[in-house]
Amino acid sequence: MSEGASTVALVTGASRGIGREIALALARAGLAVGLTARDADALESVRRECVAAGARVAVVPGDVTGADQVQAVVDGVREALGPVDFLVNNAGRIESAEVPLWESDPDEWWAIVETNLRGPYHFCRAVLPEMVARHRGRIVELTTGVAIRDGAIYSAYRTAKTGLLRMTGSIVAAAGEYGVTAFDVSPGHVETDMTRSMEMHRGRTSWTPVAAVTDIIVAIAAGRLDALSGRYFRAGTDDVEDLRARADAIVRQNARTLRLTPYADDDPLG
Repeated sequence: MSEGASTVALVTGASRGIGREIALALARAGLAVGLTARDADALESVRRECVAAGARVAVVPGDVTGADQVQAVVDGVREALGPVDFLVNNAGRIESAEVPLWESDPDEWWAIVETNLRGPYHFCRAVLPEMVARHRGRIVELTTGVAIRDGAIYSAYRTAKTGLLRMTGSIVAAAGEYGVTAFDVSPGHVETDMTRSMEMHRGRTSWTPVAAVTDIIVAIAAGRLDALSGRYFRAGTDDVEDLRARADAIVRQNARTLRLTPYADDDPLG
């Protein structure tokens, strides 16, 4: 990793799927890696793989929805590896049935928002003070393409992931002047236990290679996309070098951010 690159990562939901692959990619890229999820046994397996890749690793199990548990995870990683300067909020869950909002289970609906939005909030709140004080930090929120478009199903998942986009914007607006950057990354359609369980993906044969996700994450950790802080990227269609080449235009047009489109130049949108 180059000078200015992140050195200590914390990956949530690191026990399997995309989180596991992100942790391994960061370990191979030379970062120390903190791993957290609820399944301690599965985390131990990932820890061994990260160590085999040459990384320093800390495993601190926890539930992302509990503020005290999240703080304990961040404290444990800091004690073992040093201050977290790269947070990847990957942990998430989705509805058990593809139904419209009025047929959803209220308890499940809110639990999904808790995991997908409140969990990242807890982690951001726990790491940001030190990032701001050190003028050093990068945050990645794993979001989804359904967060940027309307749809009849997965209303809780959509709502939570859209909230992440707005939270990223708030972080950049408040902490950007202190050297903190934040990004939203949609992994596309990676084949995982979660995506295979979704009726909408039944019969899918074309999947996004997980390397397309990890390539973007590693590039962010290296500082190669800092100029695009606050933006949304989509693995499988976005290319790191193309994004870098288009950075000035993307920023000038305020593209890849969550906003309303005015109906005309004189639309009193505000």
